[in-house]
Amino acid sequence: MGYNLLSIYISINLIYLVAGLVETQRIDQSPESGSRRATTDQLQPGTNLVNRYLIQDVIGVGGMGSVYRARDLHFPNVVKLVAVKEMINQAPDPLVRQTVVQNFEREANILATLSHPSIPRIYDYFTLDNRSYLVLEFVNGNDLEVVLSQMDGFMPEEQILDWALQLCDVLSFLHSHKPDPIIFRDMKPSNVMVNQHNHIVLVDFGIAKPFQTGQKGTMIGTEGYSPPEQYRGEASVQADIYSLGATLHHLLTRRDPRLEAPFSFAERPIRKINSSVSVELETVLNTALQYNVEDRFKTVDDFKQALIGAGRKTGLLNRINLNQPSPGSSTNTGGIKPIWAFQCEDEIRGTPLYLSGTLYAGCYDNNLYALNAANGEFIWKYAAEGGIVSRPIAADDLVFFGSEDKRVHAISARSGKLSWVYDTDGRIRSSGRIADGHIFIGSDDKYLYAININTGRMAWRFDTGDEIRSTPFIVNDLIYFGTEGGELLCLDFRGQAKWRFKAKRSITSSPWVDDNVVFFGSMDGFMYALDAKSGWMIWRYRMGKPSIVSPYVTDGLVFSGSSDGHIFALDVRNAKEVWRFKTDHQVNGSPTIYKDSVYIGSVDNFLYCLEYRTGRLRWKYETKGPITGTPCIYDDILYVGSTDHFIYALMA
Repeated sequence: MGYNLLSIYISINLIYLVAGLVETQRIDQSPESGSRRATTDQLQPGTNLVNRYLIQDVIGVGGMGSVYRARDLHFPNVVKLVAVKEMINQAPDPLVRQTVVQNFEREANILATLSHPSIPRIYDYFTLDNRSYLVLEFVNGNDLEVVLSQMDGFMPEEQILDWALQLCDVLSFLHSHKPDPIIFRDMKPSNVMVNQHNHIVLVDFGIAKPFQTGQKGTMIGTEGYSPPEQYRGEASVQADIYSLGATLHHLLTRRDPRLEAPFSFAERPIRKINSSVSVELETVLNTALQYNVEDRFKTVDDFKQALIGAGRKTGLLNRINLNQPSPGSSTNTGGIKPIWAFQCEDEIRGTPLYLSGTLYAGCYDNNLYALNAANGEFIWKYAAEGGIVSRPIAADDLVFFGSEDKRVHAISARSGKLSWVYDTDGRIRSSGRIADGHIFIGSDDKYLYAININTGRMAWRFDTGDEIRSTPFIVNDLIYFGTEGGELLCLDFRGQAKWRFKAKRSITSSPWVDDNVVFFGSMDGFMYALDAKSGWMIWRYRMGKPSIVSPYVTDGLVFSGSSDGHIFALDVRNAKEVWRFKTDHQVNGSPTIYKDSVYIGSVDNFLYCLEYRTGRLRWKYETKGPITGTPCIYDDILYVGSTDHFIYALMA
């Protein structure tokens, strides 16, 4: 990238690369933060970049540009916020100007190859005259330097341990990048954001660099946090380990290493400054902060395991991983505030549908509601003649749903006007699936129906002999669903049975098919895994009590819940329990996964957000009634209904 053409300037506090790879200081916008730095070159609120990004405010400033909060106007029906990072290229030398742009593009190229919940997604990159812009995922939170400045006294040790483990995870992801590991090279509190759910996001990849053995580069980083070898132009995974150790030292002691002599952490023992820190954690950080590379942990995974070991010995890990939320996370409506809440006239028992900026939700007051997904404003409602517990589905500008009035309804998504209805002989509590131009849906009249979505005419129906409240799963031209008689059936698109499996009690749970395996729960207290082609049982897992929860499968894990009050994750291969989480009542809501979290409701009135790999509670939101549906998530906003008559929109 031409680093040898650049001059490197080392200031007393920061090491800057003249090519615009500068430290961006985030602004604390609280009343106590004082005035923000501003320049006459900053874009003003109301500026519309490339006829798409509407600038709202400045959220950060640096030596060569600013960072703005903006609204993406390509999504007019929802408020989609983005961060716009600006670089103003004022270098007089043409070669330096070219290098400035190249290095800014490098950050865009690196981010474009990365997909991790703790790394902001990149949406766009463009240049206008002498300014270049990165459009990134907007992180609603503060950086750790701001968090530290807002606190009186020392932070709780378990909170810092929690953040440390999250940072180890994202560094491990970077160091494992193919074809070359990525060294972040600038770990420090101001480059670590913590969002409103206490989740860590690593920002500012301006000096991150793919690592190649034996290659030397420029002296770059931040004085106080950078290890000795980085001053010599050498950077390896151990450099990031040192910088993470320095960051944690700063958080635990409140002593800014930029104001101290370089590499002097041994002269400032953590427990001498903050006696409440455990000996075990101090010992781990001392290893990470060793002057010589060979004396540190070899990998960030080794660092993480040492942190976990310290957490186990001190009991801190239990405070993080068990049913207590991490310090600073929200546990009720006082901590998490809805974006909006809409009140219906009766219970919301089912799952909403997001479609083109509109949220559709059925209610037990017999109405299907259409709401503006951005602000919760009422658009229209359609009245059936019975309660609606099924989830709406959509195709060809029509919304379809079943009702306890025994009918399947097809209505216009825009106007709410009726297109057609199809009558069955039983209440409909199953949600439909659309495939091959038909809606497949079950009824309490004991039939599974295939109905043409354009005409409303029945193509065929299959008699199961028992009520159907399970929602079909369709894959490879096969239809899988359960019955209240305890059968799991597989049909083809002609309505012919391929196989049947008999559980001991009803199957209200909707099946999930993944990698030719069918997963579902039963009221007999078991979770089953069957071969999707033959129906033969692969394994079964005994739950504490019956379950009507529909499982969710991803990343080699199957997630579900039970009326024994537990949410759990199993290994899809062998039903080995990976983790379980205890709520305060039955779990009748079904899970959904978004990014690295599982979201699920309980009869205890709470919606839970758990880290899906560990089961650690991130936050929980309390409504005034049981939550029995599945959350719907679109573009970082979660929509969920409660039996307290409200539909809520929350930040996911």
